[in-house]
Amino acid sequence: MIRHVVMFRLKEDATTAQVDDFLADLRSLPEIVPQVKGFSVGRDVGVNAGNFDVAAAVDFENLEGYLAYRDNPEHQRMIREKGSLIIAERAAVQFEW
Repeated sequence: MIRHVVMFRLKEDATTAQVDDFLADLRSLPEIVPQVKGFSVGRDVGVNAGNFDVAAAVDFENLEGYLAYRDNPEHQRMIREKGSLIIAERAAVQFEW
């Protein structure tokens, strides 16, 4: 199994509506990309200073599944059209488990 973990630090001017819209789009990805075997996304609960604002964890059976997700045109559209408006910083890792 491959787990993809991505974290976003939001731009200061990102509105709640923009973030909610982006998260709603992301939550639709398991229906769009059949290679997704597990998916969770959410906002930081705010108990530790310095944390990123949003994180997602996505599971795949294999590396090919992750690559299909990464390169999926709808996923790329979400990042380009909505994510780019609100994301100031991104960190990610993919690991076997």
